[in-house]
Amino acid sequence: MPVNNPKSGQPSPEVQPHLGKVIGVSVAAAVGGLLFGFDTAVVNGAVDAIQEDFGLGEAVLGFTVAITLLGCAAGAWFAGELADRLGRKRVMFGAAVLFLVNSVGSGFAISEWDLMLWRLVGGVAIGVASVIAPGYIAEIAPAKWRGGLASIQQLAITVGIFAALLSDAWLADLAGGAAGELWWGLSAWRWMLLVGVVPAIIYGVLSLTIPESPHYLIRGGRDAEAAHVLSRVTGIRDTSTKLAEIRSTLRMEDRTSLRDLRGSVLGLQPILWVGMAVAALQQLVGINAIFYYSTTLWQSVGFSESDSFTTSVITSIINVAMTFVAIFFVDRIGRRKLLLVGSAGMFAGLLAATVSFAQATGSGADVSLPGIWGPVALVGANLFVVFFAATWGPVMWVTLGEMFPNKIRSIALGVATMVNWIFNFIVTLAFPWVSENLGVWIMYAVFTGFAVVSFWFVKTRLQEYAGRELEDREDLTPVR
Repeated sequence: MPVNNPKSGQPSPEVQPHLGKVIGVSVAAAVGGLLFGFDTAVVNGAVDAIQEDFGLGEAVLGFTVAITLLGCAAGAWFAGELADRLGRKRVMFGAAVLFLVNSVGSGFAISEWDLMLWRLVGGVAIGVASVIAPGYIAEIAPAKWRGGLASIQQLAITVGIFAALLSDAWLADLAGGAAGELWWGLSAWRWMLLVGVVPAIIYGVLSLTIPESPHYLIRGGRDAEAAHVLSRVTGIRDTSTKLAEIRSTLRMEDRTSLRDLRGSVLGLQPILWVGMAVAALQQLVGINAIFYYSTTLWQSVGFSESDSFTTSVITSIINVAMTFVAIFFVDRIGRRKLLLVGSAGMFAGLLAATVSFAQATGSGADVSLPGIWGPVALVGANLFVVFFAATWGPVMWVTLGEMFPNKIRSIALGVATMVNWIFNFIVTLAFPWVSENLGVWIMYAVFTGFAVVSFWFVKTRLQEYAGRELEDREDLTPVR
């Protein structure tokens, strides 16, 4: 017998999820996350060789690396509307093609200008993938497992980072350095970028084999296909009731557009402001800048500079391992509790790093941490990574994928993800300047402050979505 929907009191379709099928589909969709992580990290091993080959100054080199983030913001902006118009599968396949083009173009770049172009293309692909995967998984996964399945996206990102670091190290070792020559007379750094062709092809093939989102099929009037997906993958028995629930939350007569995001709070829907704030806070705690001085941290406690790759691999392993914590707990204890615990843990780690760097002597790359402050900073930085990887890293993507009403989900998710990439870009560019001119501890203090803000925001403004069907959130007011 169908059970009652806890919000509406109306019967909800009984679900007997097919765990193996839904996991397989979620993993296939999350391969875009693996490329997301791979493409953002793979350039790290090639940067010095690229600078040497093309004779780049620091400013041009920095922009060549950071331009990917602008592409990410652009891709995220358009991804939601494209997903509603063309379908989730087609947009995934398009992203795979862009990943492929980026890898080939970057690997055979003849100047910094076309390298920038290909990295911009890769950024667009990353932005699209970062929107499509969490939204698709949220729409196809049963509510009871949605959090854990959506967390696979973040796991894939961390695995992609790890794979990039390993492939960079292997190729550099074979060639005796990133600038050394390998097969076909190409430098190792070019092969580092060309390796991305393999996961791009895999992603493209998988995107053609997975089922389309039932929400997109229903929007297009393809109810029979949607019912088949709901039955065979999601495991819903009473598909007619579920179809009616989804259909009631979609405006079948119109295509969704950015106009649908307009609302009463500064011109936007209140729930969109909440999503954008969560997306911004994930970056404002400093995760993508926290490792700017990672080599210094490790050297301050006795590691040589030559061990910097080993420390990067250790950090990536921590990222992968702690993501399993989120996968295990996000549906058991809820999104809000995990985010609150994460904010508290990140605050403790960032505060330790802030206080430690306030004791630093020297400046720039010559900064050193006397006495006990080196180990304290090291512990603080790793504590931060542990709590971020187990909470805000994956749970932000879970929350964005499920918090918006059906009728605006794809577009709202795209806008929120774009905000995430914009703040990633801002923090990445601001960190070295602030650290050099004002002091590293000032930047860490700012991150610490945003960890406090993140706790307050989740506590006061974010609902709990664990265990709720996507059709249960048609009200746009984000009050608990």
